[in-house]
Amino acid sequence: MIYVISDLHGYPHDMFLTLLEKGGFTSDDFLYVIGDVIDKNGDGGITTLQWLMKQQNAVLLRGNHEAMLLGCSYVFDAEKGYSEEGLTREEQIRLIRYKADGGRETLAAMRKLPREGQQEILEYLRATPLYKILSIDGKEYILVHAGLGNFSKTKRIEDYSEKDLLWYWPELTDKYYDDVFTVFGHTPTFSFGDRFSNKIIKTDTWMDIDMGAGFGREPVLVRLDDMSAVKL
Repeated sequence: MIYVISDLHGYPHDMFLTLLEKGGFTSDDFLYVIGDVIDKNGDGGITTLQWLMKQQNAVLLRGNHEAMLLGCSYVFDAEKGYSEEGLTREEQIRLIRYKADGGRETLAAMRKLPREGQQEILEYLRATPLYKILSIDGKEYILVHAGLGNFSKTKRIEDYSEKDLLWYWPELTDKYYDDVFTVFGHTPTFSFGDRFSNKIIKTDTWMDIDMGAGFGREPVLVRLDDMSAVKL
């Protein structure tokens, strides 16, 4: 069975494991986390990230928050003394923006790790894919963090930019590929209106599964094989 979840944003790790258990996830299944494990809450998602790094049956796809952490990885650069001092103005601005967008918790948790642990996390994040194409019982899926910005039916998935895949905010009227179903997070479903609060949004061509865990709400675990959804 193939499971997906997105936008945990520091959701408590013990509750995350309980959700997997409730959803029936086992070592025989496979889990895709569609970006944004880190930032905003708790330990910034570092415990869950370290757990993912050890799993043989789970993959993290990059989200915009993982991209922001990588964009500020210079604060863990040995040549700069693992310090925020001596940064260029551009680096300072980028770091301020990342902190303002939820990065404080993750940076604080990272600084508690030994330098080797910090570098292992950064290397893991650098290797995360931007998307995944799956086939389940003859049906094709694209898993991607934010949907498909600047979409065109004649455009190949590999031709989309990182910005298109990690930062796009879709409209309810958006339509994607007819023969491939797109699954993403990034945009909390409640932002589409109160009627979508605590609900998955599913159209003919895409599904948004970001339930707003970054804002204190409960994430949802979806089993793609039968589209069953589980929350705590």
